[in-house]
Amino acid sequence: MAGTDDFYELLGVSRNASGDEIKRAYLRLARELHPDANPHDPHTEERFKAVNLAYETLRDPERRRQYDMFGASAVRGSGAAGTGPGAGDPFAGFGGGGFGDLFDAFFGGAGMGGASSAQARTGPRKGEDAEATVVLEFAEAVFGAHHELTVRLPQTCETCLGSGARPGTTPISCGQCGGTGELRRVRQSFLGQMVTSTPCPRCAGTGEEITSPCPGCRGEGRRREERTLVVDVPGGVDEGSTLRLPGRGAGGLRGGPPGDLYVHLRVRRHPTITRRGADLLAVVHVAMTQAALGTTVDFSTLDGDEELVVPAGTQSGREIRLRGRGVPHLQARGRGDLIVTVMIDTPEDLSKEQEELIRRLAELRGEAVDAPDPGLMHKLRSAFK
Repeated sequence: MAGTDDFYELLGVSRNASGDEIKRAYLRLARELHPDANPHDPHTEERFKAVNLAYETLRDPERRRQYDMFGASAVRGSGAAGTGPGAGDPFAGFGGGGFGDLFDAFFGGAGMGGASSAQARTGPRKGEDAEATVVLEFAEAVFGAHHELTVRLPQTCETCLGSGARPGTTPISCGQCGGTGELRRVRQSFLGQMVTSTPCPRCAGTGEEITSPCPGCRGEGRRREERTLVVDVPGGVDEGSTLRLPGRGAGGLRGGPPGDLYVHLRVRRHPTITRRGADLLAVVHVAMTQAALGTTVDFSTLDGDEELVVPAGTQSGREIRLRGRGVPHLQARGRGDLIVTVMIDTPEDLSKEQEELIRRLAELRGEAVDAPDPGLMHKLRSAFK
């Protein structure tokens, strides 16, 4: 299984698994495959590294989105694992926190005889991250826009202001953990004395109990509501871009901080203009005579109508570049260009006079052309001779 590129299969979770499900599956496999528990087994160590890469990818919403869209090739070598800092180190994926984070992952936030790092996690829990999709017009993606988005997410309860307690009452200290929000125990391991800690199941790590729950939110401190917010879309975004809105996700339990909102962008097609990176591409059609003698045509760009100069002798397929009329650069100043391809239209259904003029031109230029069509009556006469 270590060789598979299906990260969900590696962790044994479904493709719509939540972040908590992915973390639980990873910790179970990490304990099972840890090199200290499988000495001198290179196959297990290789699988451990693969599981670590899968977890580092799927726990991050942006990396997970890239993986879901493009597969493992989109994340290999991006710093999640495999190349870059810590490449080849089976412990490099523990959030970049070094050996202390290794204890946190394997022993529930424990240290060696010291204070548990889980103390930093006590108190109200942060709300879940959320996702939404916004569909933009082509010009909105190019120039940016303020776009309204309606979401339905858990929000801080207005009745109890997020405390979870009925108005007029207050939470009390948790009787199981003594208000610390965690349960700790000491045990011996191959690394010495280990102090392990886990969130208190009674108070969910908040350190407080609700004896009289709020009737509006039933003690959660939040309730699901619909709200409309304005998304500031910067100019230059493209199909598949994702905006992160910190603190605009689900509200936290019992007054905890809100999660983040990830807005995925879709872009509608333009009827005449396409995009290539920071450049815009368009086509203009001109007549044969206009291309030969030169002309100026009215041309519609995203910035408005402009006069496009087509020089005399222009060949079909020639590109005319309008500098600074393209897409704004997201990470720098300036804009790309608008590249207009000239297509020459050959005239059809010529009148007799027009055909004679063109034949005269061909004769003057010494260009061989087909003889004129003799017509139906001439063909009938020839057939009876």
